Amino acid sequence: MSTTDRTAQLADIQVTKRAEPSLADWGVRIEALGGRLLRAGLALTLLWIGGMKFTGLEAQAIRPFIENSPLFAWTYPVLGFQGMSNLLGITEIAIGLAILSRPWSARIAAAGSLLGALTFLSTLSFLITTPGVWADDIGGFPAIGALGQFLIKDVALLAISVWSLGEALRAARRGA
Repeated sequence: MSTTDRTAQLADIQVTKRAEPSLADWGVRIEALGGRLLRAGLALTLLWIGGMKFTGLEAQAIRPFIENSPLFAWTYPVLGFQGMSNLLGITEIAIGLAILSRPWSARIAAAGSLLGALTFLSTLSFLITTPGVWADDIGGFPAIGALGQFLIKDVALLAISVWSLGEALRAARRGA
């Protein structure tokens, strides 16, 4: 094999090696996909749960949380059970749509993410105010009952909302 052939062969090998994505490249791609899935999952959750608020089943399901909350109990005498549930549904759907707007408007997505974070902070307050959240029959805190199991997912949804807010604010600053 001539020196020229050997040099060409080595050049081909180097080009081939550069063309293959590195582990770090895969990490960047997977992280980007994960971010899109986090945002879509957050929005889907808000849209779906928000849509359910228009049903009597969901209006009754949230009743123990609302009527035992110092922040929200006043709404039942004013709006009624279904009226308050409908208002929450409209709010959650609007927040979900705002979060989904990220490809077109980072600022709207940031506002939706902030409102999502505030929503999940308020629902997490029900861990403190709602009787039956802790499984008293097996010693109470840290064991959670059915109501607590329903609420605990909001810890993750709060974290996703905060991440989404930060990402959208960075994108808004870049003008993306």
